[in-house]
Amino acid sequence: MANAWKKEKPMRPLLLLFSATLVLIFIFFFLASRPSSNPSPPGLNPTIRTDLPIYPIPPFNCEECPQSHPVIANVVEGLRYPFIYSLADLGRLPEKPHKDIVRFLKGKPFRRPDISATIQGVLEKFKGEGRDNGLVVDVGANVGMASFAAAVMGFQVLAFEPVFENLQRICDGIYLNRVGDLVTVFEAAASDHPGNITFHKLVGRMDNSAISAAGAKLAFKNKEEVAVQVRTIPLDDVIPDSEPVLLLKIDVQGWEYHVLKGASRLLSRKASEAPYVIYEEDERLLKASNSSAKEIRKFLRGVGYNHCTQLGTDAHCTKLG
Repeated sequence: MANAWKKEKPMRPLLLLFSATLVLIFIFFFLASRPSSNPSPPGLNPTIRTDLPIYPIPPFNCEECPQSHPVIANVVEGLRYPFIYSLADLGRLPEKPHKDIVRFLKGKPFRRPDISATIQGVLEKFKGEGRDNGLVVDVGANVGMASFAAAVMGFQVLAFEPVFENLQRICDGIYLNRVGDLVTVFEAAASDHPGNITFHKLVGRMDNSAISAAGAKLAFKNKEEVAVQVRTIPLDDVIPDSEPVLLLKIDVQGWEYHVLKGASRLLSRKASEAPYVIYEEDERLLKASNSSAKEIRKFLRGVGYNHCTQLGTDAHCTKLG
């Protein structure tokens, strides 16, 4: 990757300022052209819920959250349902900025996150089957790349994220995408027991933070680590049995087994009501959390998920009726 950065030619200050101005104007018109509440795209008419349950922990309050800064946000390229998100990882400024900052200064959209395209593809399939009444649950929401992919399609989202800096960026995205009525955020790590646990944040790489210290630093061994206490809660304690759930996405840097165990009741629903499951299955990260892909697959078979497909480092699991 270092060689790729060398190919980027230095740009003059006036050119940088001009490019940034063009991008900001583009974002302004993108927002101005959207109504204050996301309408359903043609052919998609999920019901916006007004009777959401009272949860055992309070949702994160974006109105009271200190504003993140600096805010570098942009629309994502290459999606049928585009959205805006705010970067948490800025790279090493000014020498080596994040690649999307370079794109931003050239007047280009952010690169399409793979998970965003995946989420929209799965939900499009559900739409075609007439299944559009249910929650999307995003565990390890990071800055909202999965949550917003679903919300701009009109789906209700429950997002779980324990890193405060990422929560600030999620709040940016909720405002920029006008999805405050669709996205409910919890400042918590989903797990198999309620309580508190030590969480390891990597300074400058909040996207790689994890419960396992070894897992957090697996790809970034020289990064500075900060240990903090975060709340944990099982998904079964948050999601009522009567609440339909269409999709469960989990990306928690090796803690996936514990998240799934904490959702045993949800995952034990009959095939027609059980959520489609997408989780990161990276053996190195799982091992750092004293788990394994084999252990997860065995657990999933035990609750009826008898069909799993590996797509990159993600596993997609369903119940075959």
